[in-house]
Amino acid sequence: MDAIDDAAKAEAPTAVAAPVRKRPKPGERRVQILQTLASMLEQPGADRITTAALAAKLDVSEAALYRHFASKAQMFEGLIEFVEQTVFTLINQIHERESASNLQVQKMLTVLLQFAEKNPGMARVMVGDALVFENERLLARMNQFFERFESQLRQSLRGMADAAGSATPTVDANAQASVLTAFAVGRLQRFARSGFKRSPTEHLDAALRMLAS
Repeated sequence: MDAIDDAAKAEAPTAVAAPVRKRPKPGERRVQILQTLASMLEQPGADRITTAALAAKLDVSEAALYRHFASKAQMFEGLIEFVEQTVFTLINQIHERESASNLQVQKMLTVLLQFAEKNPGMARVMVGDALVFENERLLARMNQFFERFESQLRQSLRGMADAAGSATPTVDANAQASVLTAFAVGRLQRFARSGFKRSPTEHLDAALRMLAS
């Protein structure tokens, strides 16, 4: 609120000024909106989150939301972008630091599943449950994320097949990458649809020894 003028002060010298609401810095409100949306997705029964419910949670108007995002679909794109940047930054680090192909594969799968475990709301976005009633392009973009993830697996699996002396390393890598991606997606779906009770990393080391050794 603006400062009370001198005349008002003179008339009510003992009045206590209303608390000033601190305005978020540029960009802070946008992050706050995305964090709140993600946290709402963690709640039971969050099949479809409306902008009205999101605005109420933030104690702002719906118009305030649209000053930062052109649409609700754009808000979900912000969440997907966070998933993409976080997971693939970690995967790039794995490729830079780990020379053994089998360990690259195991660590990539671990990173993906641990990310979802730490961010349950994002897990619902990743498997598409939170996107069912939203714009089709969101599901398409999430599908592209897993295609890119599978491609990263293929790259490492090709090295494993070559090292094993496979006569068809590319075919072997493609097939195994498909199986491992399906395994990861299945773990994410079970996690989201169990109400986050079934951990995606449950017995993960044992599973990876069987699937990606």
